[in-house]
This record gives sequence, structure tokens and C-alpha cells, in this order.
Amino acid sequence: MLAIGYCGAVRGIEAYIVRVEVVGIATADVGIHIVGLADRSIQESKERVNAAIRSSGFLFPTYRVVVNLAPADVRKEGAAFDVALALTILAMDEQIDARRLRDVVAVGELALDGAIKPVGGVLPIAMGVKRSRHTRLIVPADNVEEAALVEGLTLYPVRTLAQAVDVVLGRGEAGIRSHGASRAAVSEPVRFAEDLEDVKGQKRAKRAMEVAAAGGHNLLFVGPPGGGKTMLARRMPSILPAMTPDEALEVTTLYSVSGLLRDRSRLASQRPFRAPHHTVSAIALVGGGSRPRPGEVSLAHRGVLFLDELAEFQRAALEVLRQPLEEGCVSISRAGRAITFPARFMLLASLNPCPCGYQGDPLRGCSCSPVAVARYLSKISGPLLDRIDMHVDVPRVAYADIATQRVAESSAAVRARVQSARDAQRARLGAKGCNAAMPSRLLRDHCALDERCRALVAAAMSRLHLSARAHDRILRVARTIADLAGCTALTPDHLAEAIGYRSLDRLLRAA
Repeated sequence: MLAIGYCGAVRGIEAYIVRVEVVGIATADVGIHIVGLADRSIQESKERVNAAIRSSGFLFPTYRVVVNLAPADVRKEGAAFDVALALTILAMDEQIDARRLRDVVAVGELALDGAIKPVGGVLPIAMGVKRSRHTRLIVPADNVEEAALVEGLTLYPVRTLAQAVDVVLGRGEAGIRSHGASRAAVSEPVRFAEDLEDVKGQKRAKRAMEVAAAGGHNLLFVGPPGGGKTMLARRMPSILPAMTPDEALEVTTLYSVSGLLRDRSRLASQRPFRAPHHTVSAIALVGGGSRPRPGEVSLAHRGVLFLDELAEFQRAALEVLRQPLEEGCVSISRAGRAITFPARFMLLASLNPCPCGYQGDPLRGCSCSPVAVARYLSKISGPLLDRIDMHVDVPRVAYADIATQRVAESSAAVRARVQSARDAQRARLGAKGCNAAMPSRLLRDHCALDERCRALVAAAMSRLHLSARAHDRILRVARTIADLAGCTALTPDHLAEAIGYRSLDRLLRAA
């Protein structure tokens, strides 16, 4: 007898429905044979399913069971197929009514005693089920809150295979109607433990952070140790605008696929902040592996990727940042398949000006030779540097600033100006637009220059040896500065400030 069940699977961050076809063949070869491009974790499920069925009080067929996972030309990975496999095998063996599996999608990993364990990627699977003709979803009890973020499904949380069988037979508890994510909760104010008012001095660096946050620009801090580069960077999330509901859903989906979702009952409300160690590999940074998973750049999607001590990272790891910085996504190709992960993040990095860190410091002399400085800075390639919009000096903090009792401006005040600038950009560029991602074809319309502005930019291009990409990034930063000032047209003052945020170009030219 042929029985058909359904399971959900994830490819990248998109889910699809897998048709589980099971048939019994009367031969002396007893066991399960799985076809349909199943990976090793699914092949190993044969023993888990066998043991779970017997432990749950059911009979395992005494003949050969052949399982086909369709579509057969797409590789299947993970342990989320276990429950669907077990239910379909029982239906094929006529221990349950096969007709009751027609509108049910089941996901979950089985333990040997029949318990059902949680799995990753339930949120995108629930979204995939909603797009299909199916309306009922059997999920591990620990995943039900995550699945409930998708509206319009009937959910059945189960902890054992026996409970899943009761659901199929209609003997279990009534299903839970999913309520969908609360979109109002996404815009609720988030309390940040780290606030800009804690930072003494560094007025110029704070201004640069405000500009970067307002336009979504990449930012590099350059300065000696102890100047506050890391302290400033960790406060960047506190001034970023709140995520839109669509952005929150994207971030939550990525963390669900990665198995990193902490609060399964609600959408992510805070923009990600990822700070990998400088020993991180290229694969860990951008994603990949034999079973491709999102890397740090994708986990920072719609948020911040902070690279502390940029020159200490492996050059190979830094170079793979070029594509995501330019395109906002990462494409990973393997034999017979290609997966794309979103990676629209703000790059925030810190860098010492030389190996010892004290070049240009007024109180402590630099011990590095010009050759050593040039070798140190050469670890950061020109193409990567071109993709960083702003380079800002973060000098030693003066004692007068450290000792002052005056409270600095809070992150909330800065965030209000940032939000106002982002609103202006959305009105100009659309719902997902920000100045950092403005297409080059729109620069002529939104960053028009008069004669004085053109002369200023031409002088900067000549003196700093800037590339065409750096030219466009200067215009985008100037547009953000104008948005913060509430101006519709660019002025020489806006451009002068944007050009001033190219300190590393001047440092490299001097080296």
C-alpha cells in the first residue's frame, strides 16, 4: 500500500513542502530504504524512526519499506523529517488512516523513546505551510510559539510520537489557531544597557555615528588604544531606528534557521549586533559549509557587524566581505545548488593607526617605522576600504572631558534625529530605502551639485586620489548630512563634512 505524508524543509531561508511517499515491498530484506537526495542525517533517521515506533507501542513493518522524498532533485537535510516519516510508515502499514495525513504537515526530531525534540527553522516552515494548500501543522511543543508567529494556521504541539498519532486520528486535543506576530510589539521602545551619555568627550566621533546611523553608512574608527573606539561601537544599536515589521520578520527568520532564536514567542525587536573575534574564518564570516548556514554577515542583517582591530583579521576573511557590502546578500554555490542569504548590514570597524597604536598621539610617541606602518595598513585592501563610507579619527580623550560632571547627550535624543532622517529617505527612496543603498543612477537626481560643490569635490578627488566609488559614497554621506539638517539641496558645508570623514585616505596617502 502507498501512503503519502508531508513535511516542511528549509533551503537557505525559504521553506518548501516535501512529499513523503512510503510503500511496502514484500522481501526478506527488512528495513527502511530512503531515496530522494536525503543527506546522512536523514539516512540515520531510519534507526531513530524504527526505535521510536516500537517504543511508542506500535508495530514496525516486517517487510522492506521504501521512502521517497519529493521533489527528488532537491537535497534534503536535517532531522526535522523524523515525525513525518514515522506517521507515513504507520499509515502505509494501516495502523492509522492514511487519508488523515492529506492536509497535515509534520516536523520534529524523534528520540529513541518516541519523544519529539525541537528543530530549527520552524518559522520559515510555518510560512511555507501557509503558502501551500495545507492548514494543519504538527510541531514540537517547544516550537509552537515560534510557529504561532505566522497567522492563519492550526497548530498541534506534541511531545511524543503517540501524541502525534492521536492528532492524526482526531483523538488529541483541539489545535491552536495561530495568532500571528504582534506588529505593534516591534515598534515598542527598546531599553539599551549601553547609552551614548556614558561616553566622555569624542564629540566628532559621536557626530559621525549619528550620520552613519541616519544613512546606514559603513564606519571605521581610527585611533590609539584606550580612546573609546569599542565603547562607541557598542552603543551604535542604541541610536539606530526601530525595525519595521518586515525587517523584524527577516531577522527572526534568519535566527530561526540558524537555531539561535532566543525568544520564540515574538519577532525580534532589537537590531542585531555581531562582533566576531579577529580569528574568525572566511566561512564563519560569510556563511557556507557542507550544509550551508548563515554567517556573521547574515546574522547581522538589518543591524551592525562590528570588526574590532580590523587589521588583525585574516586578509582572506576581509576580502570576502566585498560582495555582501556591495550587493546586500551572500551567494553560496555547491554542486548542483546555490543558496542566497540576505546580508544588508552596517559595517562598523576599529583600527589602530599603526602597529603600536600611537602614531599621531600627542602624549606618547610612535615606535613604528614608515615601512612597518605601510605594511600594517596594507592588510586592508583598497577595494575593501573603498566600500567603507566614513573613516573617523578617535583621539585620546582629554582629562578635562573625563573629569567633567556634565552629562552627555543621550542615545534617545540622537535616535530621534536619526529616525527623522530615515523617514525623509523612505519618502524619497521607498519603504526599504536608505542613502547608503541609494543606486548610482539616482545620485544625479537626489545629490545634484552646483558649481561650488563640484569644485570642492574635484579638489578632494585630486588631493586624496579617490576612486569613483569613493566619490559616490561621499555624495551619499553628504545627502545624509543634509537630511539631518532638514535641507533639500546639498551645500558645500555638507560636502566638506562628508569629505572630512575620509581620514584613512589621508593617512594612507601620507604612508
